[in-house]
Amino acid sequence: QVQLVESGGGLVQPGGSLTLSCEFSGFAVDYYTIGWFRQAPGKEREGVGCFSSSDGTTSYLDSVKGRFTVSRDNTKNTVFLQMDSLQPEDIAVYYCAAAYIWGPCRLSKTDYDFWGQGTEVTFSS
Repeated sequence: QVQLVESGGGLVQPGGSLTLSCEFSGFAVDYYTIGWFRQAPGKEREGVGCFSSSDGTTSYLDSVKGRFTVSRDNTKNTVFLQMDSLQPEDIAVYYCAAAYIWGPCRLSKTDYDFWGQGTEVTFSS
């Protein structure tokens, strides 16, 4: 059974940076996609970035391109979401998700079968 555990959320100042981690386990095959999603109060859950293990590619939501980076540490079975220049619209609960997808990753939440519990990102006063 695939398991995903997010960590790293918390308080950050506007314009600041934060790195979220998603530790994964239980994949039955060695190709998979890890996606990062977020959901702000009253809004739909949206994909912000993803990583494909089959071809090493990443994909990003337009509004976060150049500010967010998805990367993987193979030795720790962990995928990271580095977030820089955080803006008010970035405040949300962030989730990592996984799917058995071969080829480029996608940011549609309906493509993902496994989800973590979420970690919250908020601005400090």
